Amino acid sequence: MQSASIPPVVLIIAGNDPTGGAGLAADIQAVSALGAHPAPVAAALTVQDTRDVSRVEPVDPVLVSEQADAVLADLPVAAVKLGLLASAAVGRAVAALLRAHPKLPLVVDPVLKAGGGETLAEEALIEVYRREIFPRATLITPNAAESRRFIPGTSDATALGAALLALGAAHVLIKGADEATPAVHNLFMSADGGRQEFTWPRLPGVYHGSGCTLASAAAALLALGETPAAAVSRAQDYTWKALQAGMPLGRGQFIPRRFPA
Repeated sequence: MQSASIPPVVLIIAGNDPTGGAGLAADIQAVSALGAHPAPVAAALTVQDTRDVSRVEPVDPVLVSEQADAVLADLPVAAVKLGLLASAAVGRAVAALLRAHPKLPLVVDPVLKAGGGETLAEEALIEVYRREIFPRATLITPNAAESRRFIPGTSDATALGAALLALGAAHVLIKGADEATPAVHNLFMSADGGRQEFTWPRLPGVYHGSGCTLASAAAALLALGETPAAAVSRAQDYTWKALQAGMPLGRGQFIPRRFPA
């Protein structure tokens, strides 16, 4: 009989960042810090430092599927978090996996570019997100620039959120940290009409893996049974505190401190 102390499992499908600042390492830390168990599946390998990415190599889609299938057949997965997928082929393999497990809460962080500006995903993957992945998502967490890539010709956050929800997602959090505003404004919208605006003090400096941290925190909280609205609120608070305590480990962006000192 399973002990009540056993944590819920979050299946993470994302890319590896060798600095440990973003990608799977960030996901593992955030999920663990919030009390869930991470099950990481590598979807892409990267060559990067804390300044930018110089190479992205998608993992063979069959191997991505086999990794995830092994986890799903063995562990009691309670939520899924998607990060860097890099290629349309990997995206389609993940979409097929999601269709086979439609009841699992799904958080999608649609990573398209690195913080330093390097493109991380091929153009064809955008349409896979729109047609095959977003319609199955419990929550999608694009930043402002990513939102505009998915919904061209629209800049207003409310209009972007409505258009993304129209693709089939249940909830969307449009993050504003990449906008040139004195404070960070995030907008949470739900398909049932719910809406909440969040304002966070803008911290000095630039941070590596903030989006991974937030999305993984939300996935862990969903796995623990919180509502999407509560998970989004608490995940933002956790992420802001992790950034506030960020560490200058390399020569570029600060790395969030995801475990409190």
